[in-house]
Amino acid sequence: MRLWLYYFKHAFESILGNRLIYFISTGTISISLLLFAAFVLISANFNNWAKSWEKSLSLSVYLENGTDAQEKDEIAKAIERVDGAEIKAFISKEKALKDLAETLGSQVGLLEGLTKNPLPASYEVIFRNRELSREELKNIKKSLEKVKGVDEVQYSEQWLERIEGFIYFSRILGLIVGGLLCLAVLFIVTNTIKLAIYARREEIEICKLVGATDWFVKIPFLLEGAIQGIFGALIALSVLFFSYSMFRVRTIQLFGLPVMDVTFLNAGQYVLVVFLGLTLGLLGSFVAIGRFFKF
Repeated sequence: MRLWLYYFKHAFESILGNRLIYFISTGTISISLLLFAAFVLISANFNNWAKSWEKSLSLSVYLENGTDAQEKDEIAKAIERVDGAEIKAFISKEKALKDLAETLGSQVGLLEGLTKNPLPASYEVIFRNRELSREELKNIKKSLEKVKGVDEVQYSEQWLERIEGFIYFSRILGLIVGGLLCLAVLFIVTNTIKLAIYARREEIEICKLVGATDWFVKIPFLLEGAIQGIFGALIALSVLFFSYSMFRVRTIQLFGLPVMDVTFLNAGQYVLVVFLGLTLGLLGSFVAIGRFFKF
C-alpha cells in the first residue's frame, strides 16, 4: 500500500512539475474523446430511433390536391378495409404546414416566401395486433394508390429501408474517424511521457544505480498516462453533458415520421469512454517507456 502511495505521489508530482505540457496534452485528449463520445451519442440515438421505428408500423396516405369530401370518405373506407389498419389521424394541408413551421422553430422564416401551401393532406394509419412483412406492405401500398384521390402511400419501413444505408455508412465513417482519433491520442500521450522521461533521465539513472527495478521506475510513468486518459475522458463527458443540457429540444419529429427521443449516454457507454481513455493512456505510456526499458 505504501509503495502504491509512493507511485501515485510521484506521478502527481511529475504532472504538477510539467503542468503546462500535461494541460495541453490532456486538453487535446479531451477534444479527441469528445468527438468520439459525440459520435457514440448520435449513433446510439439513431439506433434507438430505428428500433422504435421497426416497432411502430405505420402508413402515410397522401391525397391529391383538390380531393373532395366524398373521395376522402372513399379513401377512409378503403383504409379501414385493410386488415388491422386503423386511421390514427387526418392531417389537413394547413395542419401539415403548421407542423412544419413548429419543427423549423427559429428557421420558420424559410417559409415566408411561399405563395401557396405545397404540402398534401394525408391520413396517418397504424396497425394494431398485426405484424406485416415488407412484401405485404408493398402490396397494401399498391392497392391503396389505386384508390381515386390518393397521390402516394409511404410506410415507415420504406423510410427505414432508405435510411439504413445512411446509418451503415455513418457507422463505417465513425469507425474510421474513431480509429484516427485513437491514434492521435496515442501519439499525444506517447510524446508527453517521453518528455517526462527526458526531463527525469538523471533521476532515473540514479534510481537504477542504487538498485531500483525497472518496474519501480516504470509504474509512475504508466500512472501518468492513465491519469491523462481518465481526466481527458471525464472532461470530454462533462463538456458533452453540458452541451446536451443546453440543447432544449428533447424530441424530434419530421413530416409525420416516428418521434426520436434525444437521450444522453447510458452507464455502459459512459464507462466505455472512460475505459477507452484509460486504455489509450496506458498504451501510450507503454510505447513511450518501451524505448528506454527492456520488458
